[in-house]
Amino acid sequence: MNKLLIRGIGLAATAALIVVVSYGASAQEKKAPAKKPAACNTLKDETACKARDDCNWVAESKDDKGKVKRKAYCRANPTPKKGDAKKK
Repeated sequence: MNKLLIRGIGLAATAALIVVVSYGASAQEKKAPAKKPAACNTLKDETACKARDDCNWVAESKDDKGKVKRKAYCRANPTPKKGDAKKK
């Protein structure tokens, strides 16, 4: 009787261990979330900036002598406000 009880407890412990290990393995198989595209202000190439719909390329500005006052850059398009859509 004693051997039967020990054998039953051993089988239950083994089954519990298998369940815990398989649950941990299934948790690791989850896919990573998709990567977001780079922010507009990190883009340094005009073609890459213009290829995206949510970005806008700002040309460099020069003074009268031709010296560059501000370099060209990429920025995000302004998001429309919720109140503006109702007014139209």
